[in-house]
Amino acid sequence: MHVLVSGANGYIGLRLIQALLDAGHEITAVIRDKRRFPLTHFGENETRLHLVEADFLETSGLQSLPHSMDAAYYLIHSMGSGGDFAAKEERCARNFSNAAKQLSWKRIIYLGGLAADKGPLSAHLSSRRRVEEILRESKVPLTVLRASIIVGSGSASFEIIRDLAEKLPILVTPRWVHTHCQPIAIRNVLDYLTEILHHPETADATYDIGGPEVMSYLDLIKGYCEVRGLRRFFIPTRLLSPRLSSGWLCLLTSTSFPLARSLVDSLTHETVCHNLKIREIIPLELLSYREAVTRALARIAQNHVPSSWIGSLAAGTLSPRLFDAIKVPEHGVLTDTQLVPLIASSEQVVSRIWSIGGNAGWPSMNWAWGLRGMADKMAGGIGIRRGRRHPEELHVGDALDFWRVLLADRPRGRLILYAEMKLPGEAWLEFALEEQPNGSQCLRQTATFRPQGLLGRFYWYTLLPFHWLLFPRMARKLAGKSS
Repeated sequence: MHVLVSGANGYIGLRLIQALLDAGHEITAVIRDKRRFPLTHFGENETRLHLVEADFLETSGLQSLPHSMDAAYYLIHSMGSGGDFAAKEERCARNFSNAAKQLSWKRIIYLGGLAADKGPLSAHLSSRRRVEEILRESKVPLTVLRASIIVGSGSASFEIIRDLAEKLPILVTPRWVHTHCQPIAIRNVLDYLTEILHHPETADATYDIGGPEVMSYLDLIKGYCEVRGLRRFFIPTRLLSPRLSSGWLCLLTSTSFPLARSLVDSLTHETVCHNLKIREIIPLELLSYREAVTRALARIAQNHVPSSWIGSLAAGTLSPRLFDAIKVPEHGVLTDTQLVPLIASSEQVVSRIWSIGGNAGWPSMNWAWGLRGMADKMAGGIGIRRGRRHPEELHVGDALDFWRVLLADRPRGRLILYAEMKLPGEAWLEFALEEQPNGSQCLRQTATFRPQGLLGRFYWYTLLPFHWLLFPRMARKLAGKSS
């Protein structure tokens, strides 16, 4: 079959593409920017994978989408993008729905959120249901799979559980941790999404998908601790409101406040499967929660995480338009430039640059980067705990602590990062290998800040003493000097 995958750069999308390729399908992946798509993950000579640039937030550009798709997956999600995410999701769904009708797509498959059919819903779950309604308006046969917590390396829910369990010996547990859910392994989600193609009888139907166990969110944390052999103590409290819980999650985990707020609001609703007909149509060996956690941890230990929620632009503050103007500004900016001769080989220097951040930390004053990340968290930003998807690979659009990769030209040794932290201005960090007139090579490291008013200039000059210590030492270490 020839199928279309929207949200192809997302957590589910990247994994689903590989699963569909393994199943022998031809795929058109819809992405906003081809530069952000890790084509090398699937083999540059893969002839069954086609890339199309289109943004479902806009109507222009949708004419490039193909006609007569056998199926089209709707995997677009804007939950982490802030308070206007519901409006964005509705606009994306409507444009997708119109395209499906006009281009004669034969079927839509939508992965939505699991919740009760009656009663009030959170803003997140209400938005998911609204997307279903809009997709149905296209009159194209629609299959809806509703999932609860998805457990897998890199998923937002799993990473929050991992952060809480790994970092806190004592956990204060608010009331919502006793809400029930039915977690499902990412492996089983992908199985359902791929197998559903071969069951035309599932068109115009909705199914709940979940694992074999109904658990509370507290059970999820305890189950993770059991798999890891961690001894943790739990103190129940009724004092943490959803808003306070959101701030608590934001400070203690890698999630941003908008995402934490959306998640906590949703966690007050039970997400348990009631419609289990899908198990008769597609009988799977469903992984238990502990099996799913074990698999996720194995992926992480092997540094083989195919996709992560942090890679989504919705997980940060970067405008996609910045990828179209990756030249760092030169006017109206404040800069710190370090030019250091290479002592190590160029390959070693590039490897060091491509490994900065994440668990490896930063080459100079790593404690200061941590403090800056903590301050960003306190201000409602993303902080430094977001880390990176892979310890040695960087691609355009990747998240790296509180930075976003704008340019990653490894053959030329050039990397440009854009700051997504809370700032009174805009900041870039650039690394580039340059050849000197005498034939030697140097590393040029440039920190650029475009201040916003007097506050921005005050911020820059206040940090100058740290810059004088941090930036020269970082450049020397990357270039191969010992101090």
